Amino acid sequence: MSFIKRLGFFLVGLSVGIVFLTMFLKKKSDETGVSFCYLPNCRTLKDIRSKQISYSDAVKILLQNKTLDSTDINEFLFEGDVDFGKSDTKSSPCKTYFIEGKVNEKEAVLKVRNCRSKALIQEVVF
Repeated sequence: MSFIKRLGFFLVGLSVGIVFLTMFLKKKSDETGVSFCYLPNCRTLKDIRSKQISYSDAVKILLQNKTLDSTDINEFLFEGDVDFGKSDTKSSPCKTYFIEGKVNEKEAVLKVRNCRSKALIQEVVF
């Protein structure tokens, strides 16, 4: 069998495999909400989202004054960028993370204290 025929069979098999794999992974992520988080930013945000979230008094005041909304905080926890340079990732039992994002088209930083069983939103700086 010539090289061209072997290459053709390989490419056909590879393309069929890729099509099945993308269909399978797309279907799985749609139904179960499973996502593949391997990067540190994604893993940190997913870990914070998976815990019970509570708010400090300063953040509760912002929520009551309608300066901040719970959907804004969710936006931080899904689309934000964790600043690992400013964050304290070595402390025990709770780590402190600074998450950068936007609130009403303005840059803001969310300070989160991430403990084992819950996450505390400490402050939001505009």
